[in-house]
Amino acid sequence: MSQLYPSLEDMKVDQMVRAEQAAAGAPPAPEGLPYPVRPLMPVAPGQEQFAHLYPSLTDYMGLELTPELVAQLEEQEKQLVQQQSSVVPSASSSGGYQLVAPISGQSGTLQKAAVSHAIREVTLCKDRDGKVGLRCQEINKGVFVVLVQKNSPAAMAGLRFGDQILQINDESVAGYDMDKVHSIFRKARSDAIKVAVRDRPFERTVTMHKDSMGTVGFQYREGKIMALVKDSSAARNGLLTEHHLLEINGQNVVGLKDKETKAIIDECGDVLTITIMPSFIFEHMMKRVHSSVIQKLMDHSIPDF
Repeated sequence: MSQLYPSLEDMKVDQMVRAEQAAAGAPPAPEGLPYPVRPLMPVAPGQEQFAHLYPSLTDYMGLELTPELVAQLEEQEKQLVQQQSSVVPSASSSGGYQLVAPISGQSGTLQKAAVSHAIREVTLCKDRDGKVGLRCQEINKGVFVVLVQKNSPAAMAGLRFGDQILQINDESVAGYDMDKVHSIFRKARSDAIKVAVRDRPFERTVTMHKDSMGTVGFQYREGKIMALVKDSSAARNGLLTEHHLLEINGQNVVGLKDKETKAIIDECGDVLTITIMPSFIFEHMMKRVHSSVIQKLMDHSIPDF
């Protein structure tokens, strides 16, 4: 199974490390294991079949490898690998995939910016004004979140710009318009509003690395990516023009002025993960929401996880 990387730079560095290990005579790292992987240590005769499970198996030479002991050693090895590796789990890690991040590392930005496209259920309540703190827009018979108000029940439940609402209290909203969805929320009881949500189906992330000048190589105006710098990290990692910036390292920037967005980028470390959406979809979603409302109400807080 192929390894997954958060950026092209991570892939190149990992490939160089693997090439150096191969040149030095070290055995290749098994596919699907996190980076870095410790070289296998010599094992006792008759124990070779377990070498791929336990690189430090010589610590247990002379012991009988019962099923119970095998399970115990395997668990210890998993814990040791987790402690020594720079791994950022992806949304698909439960299916055997893991992001290998030799230079992006465990900065935390990848987790905050992750877009899984998975379905989850959240429970909302209403505030003292009888509101849940979100606005929706219909696109292609689907209903999407276009505004999450700061300090609202929707924000506390983890809803984000671009989430697709599938059901409200077990009622499917496919084909509903914005007014009908808002009416359902208004008529719902004040607590325990169950909402089935698909995680941001129109969005994707791009991870980049700043150069010596602190730039990643793209230009934007009013949140829209206008140009890429040749041979920059943005260009190498497949960033596209005609896309809108939605998040920077997981922090929502929709509605912010360009100078405010630049300040957030400048304050980031060397690793920058942005969430983007095709501009034609973004503009369609925002056509019924005034920019001043977005600037005043949108939750722009830094994700706390």
